Amino acid sequence: MVLITVRLPPRATLEQATRRLGLRDEEVDTGYDLVLIDPRSGLYGLRVTEAAAHRISPASCGGTGPHSDPRIEPYGPPR
Repeated sequence: MVLITVRLPPRATLEQATRRLGLRDEEVDTGYDLVLIDPRSGLYGLRVTEAAAHRISPASCGGTGPHSDPRIEPYGPPR
C-alpha cells in the first residue's frame, strides 16, 4: 500500500472518495480510512494499492502521490 492525497468536497467520506476515484474495496485500506489533512483546501490522505495509485493519477484530483508508507517501529532494543 502507498499513500496518496486528493482534494475532495468538505466532509467527504471514504465511500464518496472511492466512488469518485473509481476504486474497488480491495484497492483501499479501509482500516486507515480517509484522513483529513487540510480542511481549508479539502485535502485528504488515502491509503491504496500501488497499482490503484498509478491508475487513478492523484494529480488529476488535485493531489499528489503515490508516497511510500514505511512501517514505523521503535528504534533500538526493547526496554
